[in-house]
Amino acid sequence: MYYDPIFEKSFSRYERKRFGCCAFFLCLIVAFAVTSTLKPHFRSVSMIVDPVNFQLSIKAAQNMLVLDDRSEDIILVIGDIRVEANSSTIYVLKNYYVETMLNNNNSINSWTIEPYPRKYTSRVKKWTIKLLGHNFIPKCTQNHTHPAILFSLGGFTGNYFHDFADLLFPLYSTSYRFRKEVHFLASDYEPWLTTKFRQILDKLTSNRILDIDKEISQVHCFKNIVVGLKFHKELVLHPSLSSNSPTGLPMSNFRQLIREAYSLERETAIISRNRRPRLMIVSRTRTRAITNENDVSRLAIELGYEAVLEDARVSTDVGSFAMKVNSFDVLMGVHGAGLTNMVFLPDNAVLIQVVSFGPVDRFARLDFGNPTAGMNLRYLEYKITAGESSLSQQYSNDHPIVNNPNSYKRWNDIWSIYLQKQNVTIDLLRLKGTLVKALKLLRH
Repeated sequence: MYYDPIFEKSFSRYERKRFGCCAFFLCLIVAFAVTSTLKPHFRSVSMIVDPVNFQLSIKAAQNMLVLDDRSEDIILVIGDIRVEANSSTIYVLKNYYVETMLNNNNSINSWTIEPYPRKYTSRVKKWTIKLLGHNFIPKCTQNHTHPAILFSLGGFTGNYFHDFADLLFPLYSTSYRFRKEVHFLASDYEPWLTTKFRQILDKLTSNRILDIDKEISQVHCFKNIVVGLKFHKELVLHPSLSSNSPTGLPMSNFRQLIREAYSLERETAIISRNRRPRLMIVSRTRTRAITNENDVSRLAIELGYEAVLEDARVSTDVGSFAMKVNSFDVLMGVHGAGLTNMVFLPDNAVLIQVVSFGPVDRFARLDFGNPTAGMNLRYLEYKITAGESSLSQQYSNDHPIVNNPNSYKRWNDIWSIYLQKQNVTIDLLRLKGTLVKALKLLRH
């Protein structure tokens, strides 16, 4: 799994200006801002790019043209828009007044964007937004009344965690305000991916998802398009949704949408004295496996749980597995994509994340610890010691991998050593305290 937190800022509303002088001023801002962007920036150990930071708002005659990005790699366009898949270009019609103003000021007439939340990824097609006059812009073959969102299904999608963190959460953040009256234009289309999450996607749009790359003989026309997706943090919705949500709790709304999509019956984890709390232990087989998971299960049963081992494979049917997870009160597992299933837990349930030995704590909390508060879940952490890690058997006690793990700071080292080469044998006496604490949280 690759981690790349993206610079966070709100995609807010703007006031449309009516005066030509204001439009002229904003054009100058565009020319300056665009030429000074796309510089590397570092956060945690991952590398990201400062997004194109510009605003262009023009109203001339009867045309309104808006290209809007407020410190995010996302562009909003309002106007006469033509999407041509054959050239991977989004054309925007500019009238004579706008064209003259842009040319006189040497303003940039095109922008390139990868419509995917994380930068420096593979399998993401670049799209160009280009301003053209009447004589050069392609003619429409299909006109649409609903706005559109163009995004990529490439990058790290296919990894269960990134399916939610890079696609479903950002797509909900971006499309929420359209109330399903929106077209999804999917670049780098993967039919199996849209099939896998069909129930959720059908809750976000009332239209068929378009494999835009294959529309090579068509020019789709819109009056409003968003290129790219709003990304805030891992498994956290964009904060701008709070002002647009009727309840002010967008995550609560999204969780309800997921429950409706998969017909999940339990909204809250309510434990009665006559019922054993249910614990699901996510079983891993290749890396970061719990070698004594059967002993862990027996310990949980002794403490009063109904414990079940489950293997959440990529091929697992999401709907059926979501219903299974929803029937549990506690989800436990080693840091990995399987913990993403916490989105299906009922409110007030408990997530126990087993954090591998080594310098992975901040990634573990970023991916699964921090999001639990917004999901109305309780969070507990069990940190693996050197003695519980298989690395202590592969390396001597005086090796820096064992006695000085924090000396490894490069992501490739952390990934290859502490996430790919490690299994864990949990100390049952230490774990007992964590399981007891989870019981107390459920009963209070």
